[in-house]
Amino acid sequence: MGDAEIIPIGTRGRPGRGTGRSASSAARSLRGDGAAPDQASARRPAAKKGSTRPAAGHVEEPAAAAVRPAVRTSERHPLGGIPVSDWLAAFQVGAREVFGEEWEPQLARFLAFLRRRATGEYVVDEYGFDQEVTERLVMAALRPLAQKWFRIEVRGVENIPAEGGALVVSNHSGTIPVDGLMTMVSVHDHTGRFLRPLGADLVFRLPGVGTLARKGGATLACNEDAERMLRGGELVAVWPEGFKGIGKPFSERYKLQRFGRGGFVGAALRTGVPIVPLSVVGAEEIYPMIANLPSLARLLGLPYVPITPLFPWLGPLGMVPLPSKWLMEFGEPIRTDDFEPGAAEDPMLVFNVTDQVRESIQQTLYSLLMQRDSVFG
Repeated sequence: MGDAEIIPIGTRGRPGRGTGRSASSAARSLRGDGAAPDQASARRPAAKKGSTRPAAGHVEEPAAAAVRPAVRTSERHPLGGIPVSDWLAAFQVGAREVFGEEWEPQLARFLAFLRRRATGEYVVDEYGFDQEVTERLVMAALRPLAQKWFRIEVRGVENIPAEGGALVVSNHSGTIPVDGLMTMVSVHDHTGRFLRPLGADLVFRLPGVGTLARKGGATLACNEDAERMLRGGELVAVWPEGFKGIGKPFSERYKLQRFGRGGFVGAALRTGVPIVPLSVVGAEEIYPMIANLPSLARLLGLPYVPITPLFPWLGPLGMVPLPSKWLMEFGEPIRTDDFEPGAAEDPMLVFNVTDQVRESIQQTLYSLLMQRDSVFG
């Protein structure tokens, strides 16, 4: 304690500052070299006079001309120093990892598709059907939903004719007509044929939806268009329940509504094409409709405004369909070419065939419900 010194206020704790004396032995021991700066410098040997060799401990400063000027970050180019070939190689590796080994042909086909759309070198039939847009965009967008979300299991595909006209008649459900879209992609993936839906007037009045529906192959649900398509060898689909089917409450699920006046049967009888019944299980649970707002529906010009357990409470999230398990079964075709000419003008015959189709779909629905393990299984 004899060597300790009192450091005056204002010296910032530096030993010897403000006292006029050198640092104490305690301060020198804390420094680690055991000597004050002035004493250490005093022990360094001085350079001899006339010698160009620097004194020991002296660091020679570099010449001013040898110092490289500093480069600012803002002046540095982001691609500087990297060859173009390296960038191309990195892009190819990344594209191969993301899109697979066939990414180059796929990119070429996509660019060719854009070129055809820009130059108008594509074909649209008399109904507005654009096969290229349907196959490359519509089907590609719907396929993950059908395969991964609803996990659709399709049965009875062999009952769909491989060629020629045929009329697919299905039950309708789901609050929003998602079942029609899923039927389109399922038929195309299993048979290679494009399903041509018959849509209600409302579909073609909605902005944007009507144009996309026509490009996807849909047309107005009228006998004239239906008969022309069937005579032209198209695979046509109709949902006779209409809005009564998709807009029914959840408590009445899988109970078929009235099939109208049998206009679809008349079209099949006039063209002599087979009628293929289709039963769909799973669509009833995607948007369970627990209530309706008829006043608001009339104000908006809609057939109904649904209320589900999730909509409108969760906003846009309430529009996400529940991932129910779907089963589709195409029944045995009902032939119409055996009837006498003019059979379509017989109301009783039309009613009987309509009732036969409806009963076939209803019985198959009951059978599929018994086979399904659970709604989401």
